[in-house]
Formats: sequence, structure tokens, C-alpha cells
Amino acid sequence: MSVVTRFAPSPTGFLHIGGARTALFNWLYARHHGGEFRLRIEDTDRVRSTAAAIDAIIDGMKWLGLDWDGEVIYQFARSVRHAEVAHGLLAAGLAYRCYCSVEELEQMRIAAMAAGKPVRYDGRWRNRDPKEAPEGVNPVIRIKAPQFGETVVKDEVQGEVRVANEQLDDMVLLRSDGTPTYMLSVVVDDHDMDITHVIRGDDHLTNTFRQVMIYDAMGWQHPSFSHIPMIHGPDGSKLSKRHGALGVEAYREMGYLPEALRNYLLRLGWSHGDDEIISTEQATQWFDLNAVGRSPSRFDFAKLDNLNAHYLRQSDDTVLAEAVARRLNATKPDALERLRRGMGGLKARAKTLKELAENAHFYVAARPIPISDKASALLTEAAKRLLTGLSKTLEATPDWNAATLEAAVREFAAQVNVKLGEVAQPLRATLAGSTTSPGIFEVMEILGRSECLGRISDVRSQSA
Repeated sequence: MSVVTRFAPSPTGFLHIGGARTALFNWLYARHHGGEFRLRIEDTDRVRSTAAAIDAIIDGMKWLGLDWDGEVIYQFARSVRHAEVAHGLLAAGLAYRCYCSVEELEQMRIAAMAAGKPVRYDGRWRNRDPKEAPEGVNPVIRIKAPQFGETVVKDEVQGEVRVANEQLDDMVLLRSDGTPTYMLSVVVDDHDMDITHVIRGDDHLTNTFRQVMIYDAMGWQHPSFSHIPMIHGPDGSKLSKRHGALGVEAYREMGYLPEALRNYLLRLGWSHGDDEIISTEQATQWFDLNAVGRSPSRFDFAKLDNLNAHYLRQSDDTVLAEAVARRLNATKPDALERLRRGMGGLKARAKTLKELAENAHFYVAARPIPISDKASALLTEAAKRLLTGLSKTLEATPDWNAATLEAAVREFAAQVNVKLGEVAQPLRATLAGSTTSPGIFEVMEILGRSECLGRISDVRSQSA
């Protein structure tokens, strides 16, 4: 059997980080087994579904590198097919029309709550003669749920899970306006798309028992079900925005690399021994459902930062420079070249692209460059006098490279009888606008003679 998986988000918001992990697991399972990975947009909720959310989901999937096979399927466009299945069950005597009013359903709810029982439809129209139907009432169509025994789901993550059928009521398949419900649409779409493995969050486990009823009523083979435990916050509580419950686009904006986020999400609920750094190629080779844990995983920004820092250090300097240039809106060719040359010294000190761009800003800043308060404190009148003398030495330095510049600055410090740091620290503040930067002589080489002397002149001209 060829494996076919799917990711089926509802476009009522952006691609949530939990949804991204679900998509990743489905994608990896399909790629590992040489099968297909499909994308279906479950847009049957016409009030809450938006075009912006659909675009965000597709954009997020592309950014994560999770390519899908075939065209995107839109669930709402298949509503006629969904209704057809419901009417087929009705004709076969496996479903029925229910004429309950909103008031009757509310009375059922109140009575069940008063008796301390679960709120369920009581089946009053299940065997009732349709001739008794009240006039002017558009009925819903309900499935005839099994009333005895139990429903068993053999879940590849959770193991064998059972529910007594008496706990399942006759759920609605078609609403009174003729539109299909989510439960019906999902089953019909999964069957028609030949989905062999349904891999999703364990918050869908209760839905599975209800969906199995439809498979059985239609005589369709069940797909394999795998319900992945949810992602929690570091403290074990439900994931919230402060923990990381954000859309994928927020992680992109924060400066995380897609390969790092894929690696991190992979390790949230799945493991391969003690391996932490796992490339996408390795993940495709190794991923299987038997290594998915049953316990909720905990989101940890510190671990994600460390993982992202690793991928930054491994990234191509030109690719990083272009990404940083876009963040800084640096369009001039010489600015991009400075960033590329300086990337080796910059990326070793950053954990995210955002941090990398902040640290790299001084390479492309227009003169006079902004100088932090902490760096300004180093630019005393005495320091400016040293910079005045140093600029004459630098003007006379024949070869503008890190080694020659270091020798020249050291010689100058010795001549004026000060420690190297007394020259290097105000020089860094002047050239980088900060008290920290890559090696100052590397910075000088990359900025070039004219820019360095110009920045020193800017500082010298300022009053103390």
C-alpha cells in the first residue's frame, strides 16, 4: 500500500506552531515511505475562513520547505459530494431526518446538565415516522450511531483506544440548510483522496470515534490513525502566546531559520536516540511513528535559540548577508559586500537573524553612525585626542588589512604610552557604535580606509 498523508488546516488564523509540527510529521512520514503528502484547506466555516489566512498557511508551508503533492484541495468546493454521501446513508436507512427545534435541543441540554449527564442528542427522531414531521421545519440529517458494544481505534501512537458506543450520539451530517458538517466532510475527503494515514493532534481523538461511524456506515476502510500529544509550555501548562503559541510567520520575523525550526519541531515529541542536530535528509531517513512519544512535549525558546545559532553558523555567508541586507533595507552593492565579508565574525555571536541584523547594522549605517549610550561614555575628550593622533597613523598605513592595522594601532599605543585597550575601546565605539563587535581590526579592514577615517572624523568633530 502506497502511503498518502495529509495536512488539513482550517483557515481561521495563521499557521500555528502546533499545526506546523503536525504538517512536518505528515510530510516526513510520506517522504520516508516514498508516498504522497497532500494539502487540504478545510474552509467549510465560511464565516471564520479568510483568504488572508489561506495565503498565510500556504506561505508558511512554503517557507518551512514542506512541499505537497498535487493541487491544494479546498473542502468547501466539495460540499456537493459531502451531501451526496449523507443522502446515500439516508436512503440506505443508516441515517435519518431530525426535526428537533432549537428550543427542544436546548431543553435536552438543560435536562442533561441537571442530571449530571453528558450533553447528547436523545435520538427522539431516530425511529419516528417522518409523517409526524412538523410543517415548515427544515430537518437536519443524523447518522444512526451504534447503540451497543464499543468502538475500538488502534492508534499507532496512543495504542488501542476504546469507547462504549452508548457514549456516542447520533451526530449531525447535514445541517438544516443542507450544508455538511466538519465530521462528514473530513471523512469523505480523506476517503476520496485515498488518505492511508491520518496523523494529527490528540485533541482530535474524540472526533475519531465519531468519524469511524461514518467509515463503517459507508463500508469504507479506515485509514491508520496516529494522534500526537499536544505541545505544552515550559511549565507544563497549555501552550500560550508567551510560551510560543504563535504563527509560523512570527518565528520568521523573529529571525529563526526554517531548517532550525524544522529540526526543533521534529524533536518535540519524536526522538532518535540522543541526536539533537538532525538534518532534514536524516529526518527523512529516520522518521517513523514508533518513535513518537505519548507524553506532551514542552516548548523551550532557549533550546530553539541554541539550535538556530548552530544553523546560523553553518549557513552560507552570502545567503545570510542577503537575508540581513533585506532586514536592514541595505540595497547598495558595497553594503552587501561588507555584510558578506563580515558575516564570519558576526554569525558566531548571534542566535537569530534578527539579532544578526542588529549586530551587523554598523556595517551599512550611514554616517554619522548611531552610537549607543554605553559606547558614547567611552568617547571622552582624552579618547578623542587619542583618536586624532591615531587617524594620522592610519592615514599613513600603506596596506589596509587586519594584520597591518593591528600592528599600526599597537605601535601607536606604545608611542603614546597607553595600553592597547585605551585605544581599541574608543576605536570600536567610533567604528561600530557599540562596545561589542567582531574583532576591531577585522572590522577596520571590511569598512575600508575611507569609511574608517570618516567615522573617526565624525566623532572628533563632536563636542564632549
